[in-house]
Amino acid sequence: MAGAVTLARALRDPTALRLDTDWTGLITAARAEQLVGSLAWRLHGLPVPEPVAILLAEARDGAEAARRTALWEAEMARRALAPLGLPVVLLKGTAYVAAGLAAGQGRHIGDLDVLVPRDGLDAVEQALIAAGWEWVKPDPYDDAYYRRWMHELPPLIHRERDRMIDVHHTILPLTARRRPDPDALIAAARPLGNGLAVLSPSDMICHAAAHLFADGDLAGGLRNLWDIHCLVEEFGVDGLEARARHHGLGDPVRRACRHVRALFGTAMPQGWGKDDALDRLIRRRLLARDGWGRPTRPVTRFAFYVRSHALRMPPAMLMRHLWIKARRRPASS
Repeated sequence: MAGAVTLARALRDPTALRLDTDWTGLITAARAEQLVGSLAWRLHGLPVPEPVAILLAEARDGAEAARRTALWEAEMARRALAPLGLPVVLLKGTAYVAAGLAAGQGRHIGDLDVLVPRDGLDAVEQALIAAGWEWVKPDPYDDAYYRRWMHELPPLIHRERDRMIDVHHTILPLTARRRPDPDALIAAARPLGNGLAVLSPSDMICHAAAHLFADGDLAGGLRNLWDIHCLVEEFGVDGLEARARHHGLGDPVRRACRHVRALFGTAMPQGWGKDDALDRLIRRRLLARDGWGRPTRPVTRFAFYVRSHALRMPPAMLMRHLWIKARRRPASS
C-alpha cells in the first residue's frame, strides 16, 4: 500500500516530496499504474535526486513520443473514415492530447479508441479493413460475442503499424445494467476542426467514471481517477450531475468525485455524499500495491474482478460465457 499511497500524495502535491522520499516505491508504483509520465510532468522543475531526474526525463520523453504516435494514428483513422461522412469522436487518452487538455499531460496512451454511430459500424469496419486494419480475434465465438453484446467492434490492428483501434458505438456493454445515451454523447461532442471530435467535458467525466465503476475491475483505477481530477480542475462540475443522470451514471460519477476528492484533494461542491462501505473497499483495491509497486491484497483484487463481470452481464449469461471460455481454453502442458 505504501507505494500507491505515496504516488497519490505525489500527484496531489508534488512540492511536499522530500529528497529522502522512497523514490523506488514511488517510481515503481507509478510505472505499474501507468502514471509515470503524469508523475514526471508534475515533478518537472522540482528538486529530486539525480538518478530520479534521469528516469523522469526519460518518462517525459516517452510520453511525448506516445503523444505524437497517438495523434498520427488518429490522423490515419481520420483519413480512412473521412469519405463516410460520419462523426468520429476520439475517446480517452488520445482525446485528451488531441484537445490539448491537462489530462493529456504525460498521459499513458494505449489503443486508439473512437466512438461512431451504431448504424455506421459496418461501413466503418469495411473502411478500416480496406486501409490496412485486420481482426485481432478471428475466433467465431469471440467475434459473435463482440458484435451481439459488446459496446465496440472486435478489436482491429493495423498490419503495418501494429497499432490497435477499438471502434465503440456506446461506452458500456449492451448487457450492462446501465445504458448511457450514445446519440447524446455524439451530439454534444466538440469538433477539433480536422474532421474529428472529442466528448464534452461532462461526458468525458461520465465516460471515465463508467469505465471505472460500472464496467471495470478497477485495474488502472488511479489513472482514471487522475484523468477525472484533471478534467474537474480544468472545467469544473457545472452541469455534470444532470448529465450523469441523463446517462444513468449518477452513482458512478458521484462515487468517482468522492474518490478524487479523497485521493487528490479535488475541490467538489457540497452535497456529493459521504464515503460508504463500498467506497472504503474500492480505496483498499485502488491502493493495493506495496513499496516495490507490486500488487497486494489478492482476495480483494479477485473480488473486484468477479464484480466487474457481474456488472457486465446477468448471472445466467455470465455463467454460460465463463463456461464456454473455460471449455475452449487450451489445456496446459
